[in-house]
Amino acid sequence: MNMQHAHLGVTLRAPERADVEAVLALNEADVPRVSSLDAQGLVQRIAWSATARVAVVGGVVAGFVLALPTGCDYDSPNYRFFSSWGTRWHYIDRVAVAAEYRRRGIATALYDAVEDAARADGCTHVTCEVNVDPPNRPSLAFHAARGFVPVGEQKAHGLTVRLLARPLGAD
Repeated sequence: MNMQHAHLGVTLRAPERADVEAVLALNEADVPRVSSLDAQGLVQRIAWSATARVAVVGGVVAGFVLALPTGCDYDSPNYRFFSSWGTRWHYIDRVAVAAEYRRRGIATALYDAVEDAARADGCTHVTCEVNVDPPNRPSLAFHAARGFVPVGEQKAHGLTVRLLARPLGAD
């Protein structure tokens, strides 16, 4: 499904095979805020995703989000943390926006798409993690402003991350 955000000049749509290179480049440009990923790993995560969207501005892939549903066979310590909750949630595995497109509402549009899909799937939360060592202060502020709350902290992939959840009640 394509979603137009005319006020942003951005279209959200499902990733296509032709987007793999651009999405990988965005991902790698954001390491260590996200972990490194190869094409096979990206294709697997897209297949698992409850929400996989690219944000396109003027024909350019300017950002993307991949959110996994509860119950995937995903060997990530951060995903496994939420697996013990006993509720339905969608986990934002990775999100990135190209530096030149930041502060234009693209991340907000991507998160809106994830939250809408999670609600439609009967989820109680959207979950994710953000680096605290090294700190990713802009991301921590963004998540706090969206209503994400800390639910844990752990070391994963050589980083210390804060595990966050956004309750999906009556907003």
